[in-house]
Amino acid sequence: MTRSNSAKLKIVKKLDLTGVICPMNFIKTKLALEELKNGQILEVVLDDGEAIRNVPRSVKEEGHQIIKVKNLGKTFKILIKK
Repeated sequence: MTRSNSAKLKIVKKLDLTGVICPMNFIKTKLALEELKNGQILEVVLDDGEAIRNVPRSVKEEGHQIIKVKNLGKTFKILIKK
C-alpha cells in the first residue's frame, strides 16, 4: 500500500490493549470487529511478545485483513480491515 493510500484510511474504532494478556486481547479485538461493518478499519495497540505474535495471526484466521503493523517501541499499532 502506498503512503498516500494509508493516509486516507478512515479508522472507525481504536483499542488500546496494552497490558491485556492473551487470549483476552484477541477476544476484545474480535468483539470490536463484530461491531464494524465490512470494509471498516480497526486500530489496535498491542504489547510486544505474545500479543503481537498471536492476535494478527488469529485475526487473519477469522477472515480479516491486516493492513499495517507499526512498531512503536514496546508496543505495536495494527490496522485491521474487517
